[in-house]
Amino acid sequence: MRLIALALGLLLLAAPAVRAEDGYDLWLRYKPVEASARAAYAARAAAIAPVPDTPTLKVARAELERGLTGLVGKPASAAAGARDGVIQLTVAPQKDLGDEGYLIRTVAVNGKKTTVIAANRDIGVLYGVFRYLELIQTRQPVETLDIASSPKVKLRLLNHWDNLNRTVERGYSGQSIFDWWRLPGHVDPRMVDYARANASLGINGTVLNNVNAKADSLTPAYIAKAAALADTFRPYGIKVYLSARWSAPVELGGLKTADPLDPAVAAFWKAKADEIYKAIPDFGGFLVKANSEGQPGPQDYGRTHVDGANMLADAVGPHGGVVIWRAFVYSHEQPDDRAKQGYSEFKPFDGQFRDNVVIQVKNGAIDFQPREPFHPLFGAMPKSNLGMEFQITKEYLGFATHLVYLGPLYEETLKADTMAHGKGSTVAKVIDGALDGRKLTVMAGVANIGTDRNWSGSQFDQANWYVFGRLAWDPEASARTIAEDWAKMTFTNDPRFVKPVVDMMMGSREAAVDYMTPLGLHHQMGRSHHYGPGPWVAGGERADWTSVYYAKAGPDGIGFDRTPTGSNATAQYAPAVGACFADLKCVDEKDLLWFHHLPWDYRLKSGDTLWDGMVKHYGRGVAYVDGMEKTWASVAPYVDAPRHAEVADFLKIQRNEAQWWRDASIAWFQTFSKRPLPPGEKPPARTLDYYESLQFPYAPGI
Repeated sequence: MRLIALALGLLLLAAPAVRAEDGYDLWLRYKPVEASARAAYAARAAAIAPVPDTPTLKVARAELERGLTGLVGKPASAAAGARDGVIQLTVAPQKDLGDEGYLIRTVAVNGKKTTVIAANRDIGVLYGVFRYLELIQTRQPVETLDIASSPKVKLRLLNHWDNLNRTVERGYSGQSIFDWWRLPGHVDPRMVDYARANASLGINGTVLNNVNAKADSLTPAYIAKAAALADTFRPYGIKVYLSARWSAPVELGGLKTADPLDPAVAAFWKAKADEIYKAIPDFGGFLVKANSEGQPGPQDYGRTHVDGANMLADAVGPHGGVVIWRAFVYSHEQPDDRAKQGYSEFKPFDGQFRDNVVIQVKNGAIDFQPREPFHPLFGAMPKSNLGMEFQITKEYLGFATHLVYLGPLYEETLKADTMAHGKGSTVAKVIDGALDGRKLTVMAGVANIGTDRNWSGSQFDQANWYVFGRLAWDPEASARTIAEDWAKMTFTNDPRFVKPVVDMMMGSREAAVDYMTPLGLHHQMGRSHHYGPGPWVAGGERADWTSVYYAKAGPDGIGFDRTPTGSNATAQYAPAVGACFADLKCVDEKDLLWFHHLPWDYRLKSGDTLWDGMVKHYGRGVAYVDGMEKTWASVAPYVDAPRHAEVADFLKIQRNEAQWWRDASIAWFQTFSKRPLPPGEKPPARTLDYYESLQFPYAPGI
């Protein structure tokens, strides 16, 4: 014991002192650089040159001063060339940077070293300031800089599923941050920090209300409230958007119809757009969920998605607005395979949408599952604007208490090859417009932000907001590199912390897939609230809202046959991709049961039977969480006690729930497989009846 105590004492002496934090500052903590390196950074950031009096340049200068003051000491004010180490913020013509790109370059002015952060527009300067501060935060050299960067995606948006009563659909981090009741008279100061955080990532738009929208959002009172938020966000380059309820002409306009081909309906939307733009001149446009999950839409009147989207596009188009039309649709008539519905409803209309319409497509064809193959619409609509919809909030990945870094999920989707124009036709190239020369591009993320002090419900869920923003700027960036930057800025640059924690993060999503839905299983969660395992869920309003519909487990095996012998969903992909998915010799085993119904004794590449392999995957996921607990315990000296304790508590929750997922799933599927567990695998801790009896009427997010 004395040796252990001595070793712990030496470790604590070697580790840096840490102060208590609660996560509010996110990755913008601006804590002092170590004394050994501070002087070198301070010499390069000794003063800031005066800036023109524009709202965005003023906040850029204020952010730079705030960051430098925390990192290296308060900078002076001096003109460029007056001394070494001046930072100059300037708006001046820059080639190939576009409206939002920036240049950071070290130059000599009157023989004095000056760092110039330049852009074509002031918002680019603000983005450049955040990048410069990031360099210091992550201890990168700033002595001689020559960095040029511009976003590859035009509209980089958060989608808030926030309701007007401040509840948040699929939200796990407190109430909505938008205090509609007090707006417009009072704007919570936290809105500025929200804007700062988004601007630091290059996020340039936010949809304020739930896609399951209320028409009230479009009334004069709520337009005024949205305008107050728009005024706050504008200096940070963030436009506001609203989710539009399709039936608003009936609910607000007194019309008897919302038929998009009715002139009175078109006139209502034109007048409503004019009203909004009068209050919010830079209003971004409308996000629309139509004819999906009971929401009204043009199909209610025998019309198409094209009819609806184009009518709205004509209303906002004269103001420079866009319509973002979600492809997450399924009709009242239940299809043979819900995974085919979005493609079937949108592919026939390729090339018929207005130029200011974007079809927003979820990363997969079902619904933000722990793993889904990329959506077949990507690469299939070259004549239309297609945007990506990722989920940042973890509706299907353990809410806010499971440590699951989504960077690998996003990266896996973006790197997937659609083969639409041969090899290299990645989803990322569809999203950034490079594949088909599209100019209006979108990447949207369903936000995980709420009133919790740490914003996202847990410390590590901040990383999912962060990686989304970074990948929206550059869809081909590395999820690992982004995780390293986040860990350094959010916790510490100490490699004794960064390396093990980033390794832990990078494997966390695969672990969740293992203990929830291994080998291509999907949609196996509890009914409605989506909390915990529910592979037995059956019955109800729709078969495709149940778990048994997707697993199709029986004595003969398990999995959804989407090959030509089944639903033939593989035919919706490019021929080479679809053929691979349909071929057991080609398909990646991570997607196996998504595309194939296989017998329990089917041999995996490991040599295990399918049943044994499933059981081992479940156990491997649980074991990974055990490893995360140990890793987190080992880095305690490098993290302040409150944040370390919170993460440790959540990892305990995750460990218990991972075991629950494993045991309940095995108990259910064993009733069909009728096979023993592999040697060394423990039986479920409780009976299947017990797991099926669990109820959670107060689970969050619904």
